[in-house]
Amino acid sequence: MLVAAAVCPCPPLLVPEVATGAALELNPLREACSDALSVLAAARPDRLIVLGPAAAGTEGRYPSGAAGTFRGYGVDLTVHLGARPDGQQATATGHGVRSDGTRGAAAVTGHGARQEAPGPSDPAAPAAAHAAYDGGAGPEGAAEGLGRSAPERTAGGDGTQGADHWAASRQLPLSLTVGGWLLERAQWTAAPVEGVGVLEDLDTARCTALGRELADSADRVALLVTGDGSARRTLKAPGYLDERAAAFDAAVAQALGTADVAALTALDVPLARDLLACGRSAWQVLAGAAPGAALHGELLYDEAPYGVGYVVATWS
Repeated sequence: MLVAAAVCPCPPLLVPEVATGAALELNPLREACSDALSVLAAARPDRLIVLGPAAAGTEGRYPSGAAGTFRGYGVDLTVHLGARPDGQQATATGHGVRSDGTRGAAAVTGHGARQEAPGPSDPAAPAAAHAAYDGGAGPEGAAEGLGRSAPERTAGGDGTQGADHWAASRQLPLSLTVGGWLLERAQWTAAPVEGVGVLEDLDTARCTALGRELADSADRVALLVTGDGSARRTLKAPGYLDERAAAFDAAVAQALGTADVAALTALDVPLARDLLACGRSAWQVLAGAAPGAALHGELLYDEAPYGVGYVVATWS
């Protein structure tokens, strides 16, 4: 059963080493994400599932310890979902979230050196970091609500062990990498963690079916749902200006801030695609997980820096 959810955006710019000179501008967003994770910890879940948009070939399930990297953004920084393969709990800059939902000082570890990347004085740097990610459309005939094609899903012959090995051997998609970074920054220890990458173009029915499956996977399930709103809010946005973008993002923020399952389920899939709103599929998975949970929504952040809609909300 779903007991809590946190909704956060997933731009690489959340990571200060990636944002460099623009890092301070997103501090309010980072703090809102930390507050959202505190709500998850306070719910005392048995399992935390991080889910977010994924490109074809990176969709599907990821076990605890799966790794992602920000090397593609000029930073030699690797993060893990939950415990690292060596059994240690990785940490990053920020405030720790204890198992009782309170926050304490976190250790500063795992910071990579800046490599060749857009500099802080380059006004195009934030947009370039956003535009580098394209969730992509999935293949026809995707299986079991995850979007993974059947041959990949059954890669071990028995459909379980082989699939788990396949998942463990690949890198996290960006959305789950950012989610892992948020958890490391918070020193998350409140529950075991796993990940699910959802094809950005997965249809609504399969999104909601996946949500029901995830909610039924443990007695007390929490979701960290990552995904961005429209990337077409301004002339300098990664996708240029679309006059429909502000109204779409406002409707999403209203739905997420009030835990409106019906409104999320009714999101216009072609419109979300036109507006480059990569979070749509993950939000609809959340909608599928929530019926019967009687959760209350709270909106913590709703802004569009760099022309991209970012929302932070909690359901508890």
